[in-house]
Amino acid sequence: MLDTDRMVAAVEAYVASYNRGDLDGVCAVFAEDAMVEDPVGTPPRVGQAALREFFAVGIAAGARLTLDGPVRCAAGHAAFAFHVDLHWDGADTRIDVIDVFAFDAEGKVAGMKAYFGPANMGAA
Repeated sequence: MLDTDRMVAAVEAYVASYNRGDLDGVCAVFAEDAMVEDPVGTPPRVGQAALREFFAVGIAAGARLTLDGPVRCAAGHAAFAFHVDLHWDGADTRIDVIDVFAFDAEGKVAGMKAYFGPANMGAA
């Protein structure tokens, strides 16, 4: 079982890499066969190639991630509330999100689910 410090460090590396526009750093947090469902209810993206394509869109849009409180860890999972600020469809937008990372035995993210919907999106 992973310790809390290692899971928190992975979340922090994800956020910091995203904010630097470091696509390689973002993808390095994830396992080769990781699955991302962002947002929940959309078709999952599986594997590094699909994740790279997905995360590149947000990075190119200038999205910035800000943690909104501590990372919560339990049983190989980390949940964290954060918001995304970006310029989307001609407007400054804020999206309030909760992500849940599921970790594999090597400490890589094997699965990510992002929870948000239209009610969590609005003017920044």
